[in-house]
Amino acid sequence: MKMRTLLLLILCGVMVTAKAQDHPAQKIGYADTEYIMSQMPAVKTIESELKTHSAQLDNQLKAKYEDIQAKYKAYQNMPATTPEAIRADKERELTSLQENFQKFQQEAQSSLQKKSAELYEPVYKKIGAATEEVAKENGFSFIISPHILNGGDILLYTDEKFNISDLVLKKMGITPSAQPHTTATPVKKN
Repeated sequence: MKMRTLLLLILCGVMVTAKAQDHPAQKIGYADTEYIMSQMPAVKTIESELKTHSAQLDNQLKAKYEDIQAKYKAYQNMPATTPEAIRADKERELTSLQENFQKFQQEAQSSLQKKSAELYEPVYKKIGAATEEVAKENGFSFIISPHILNGGDILLYTDEKFNISDLVLKKMGITPSAQPHTTATPVKKN
């Protein structure tokens, strides 16, 4: 009886070990992109360039605002005897200046966002490529981000063999198309 129990335990141990070898444990790591970026000299250069660009836009906005204020003050100080046609012309001019100012504000904000995305894109690609290389070299299945940087991804790298999307589609009765899957989720900034 003891021999049978011992043999059964050994057999169970062998089966569990064999099963574990079929599905090795997944290795999960994380990469702190905020920390990585804080250590990159290129990021300091980008921040300086964005600060300069922002200051230039702010100076232009300030000049436009001061121009509007000066013209509005001149309009308010017009003598009461100023003909209505001249007053109406100055009002149209002020309205046009205000609209142009608001449009420039929006364009300045858009310009700053575009410049930021343009400058940071190579940095994100470099971090993404390095993250993928490190993950593969060290046998990681997933690399996550402990911070969601500006709406970025939480998964920085995923091993495709753990993608169950096609199985989920099949479970729902949908035949998956033959579209290729990506092997990594790139680091990006939205």
